[in-house]
Amino acid sequence: MKKEINKVLLLGSGALKIGEAGEFDYSGSQALKAMHEEGKYTVLINPNIATVQTSEDVADKIYYLPVTEEFVEKVIEQERPDGILLSFGGQTALNCGVELYKKGVLERYGVEVLGTPVQAIIDTEDRKLFSEKLAEIGVKTPRSIACSTMEEAKAAARELGFPLIIRAAYTLGGLGSGFCKNDEELEKFVVRSFSYSPQLLIEK
Repeated sequence: MKKEINKVLLLGSGALKIGEAGEFDYSGSQALKAMHEEGKYTVLINPNIATVQTSEDVADKIYYLPVTEEFVEKVIEQERPDGILLSFGGQTALNCGVELYKKGVLERYGVEVLGTPVQAIIDTEDRKLFSEKLAEIGVKTPRSIACSTMEEAKAAARELGFPLIIRAAYTLGGLGSGFCKNDEELEKFVVRSFSYSPQLLIEK
């Protein structure tokens, strides 16, 4: 028999910077309101007091803490939620949710992932896996090669030819991504991109 979900933890959008869209604050606040309409008790983790999510009466309980695996585990231990929502807090919440899943925290406390399954998040966050999944269902995409070193990136560039798009995985707002037209630009972009992400997609 499936466990009844009465208390839900939502990982919030965290800090918003100037020039960064606030769609995750909006989607998270709407998710919290929807949970209330279903009669669920909601717990929010969001370090940013200047959001709609952290407004009075949106969540039943708010923890103004960083959305990191260490802090979220402490809240889970304290609150013992039945379920968790990972896909309403943007990249930070997704990355944190994947870490909690991989380290067995969610399983240890019996927390069910609601909405998008963790494996689906992993498959879409990993540029190589996502490209393979699209190919499996026949979606046409530009040729691309996933890389984790400068040597692999240069070899991919030789194989694909310029111009290229450098796409960093697991980053906020496409940080570390961009276009390059030659070897010099490639090297500059790849060095910068690897400072943000362990994986890049070199794309035609």
